[in-house]
Amino acid sequence: MTKAEIVEQIYERVGFSKKESADLVEKVFEIIKETLERGEKVKISGFGNFLVREKNARKGRNPQTGEEILLEARRVLTFKPSLVLKNLLNEDSPPLLDSDDDDDETS
Repeated sequence: MTKAEIVEQIYERVGFSKKESADLVEKVFEIIKETLERGEKVKISGFGNFLVREKNARKGRNPQTGEEILLEARRVLTFKPSLVLKNLLNEDSPPLLDSDDDDDETS
């Protein structure tokens, strides 16, 4: 689902104008981004938690050449779904396609 599709769903379900819907979506994402940028956790009840983790520098290897490289310390974003979301996703649902097959429905 794209941001534009979220805007469209808000427009259809809530009744805001398309501009109001777009502004609302932008504002929500802006608040989430600013909160994560500060290193704070974003907890959305019934959905899950977004959390920024610090990863230490470590040695890695270039998979093409086998050459050892240093991977710098960095911050990564993680998402942990809530139990409610996990249960909803696993409720009598068919198995999902591999991520490589998302756009290819001809197989």
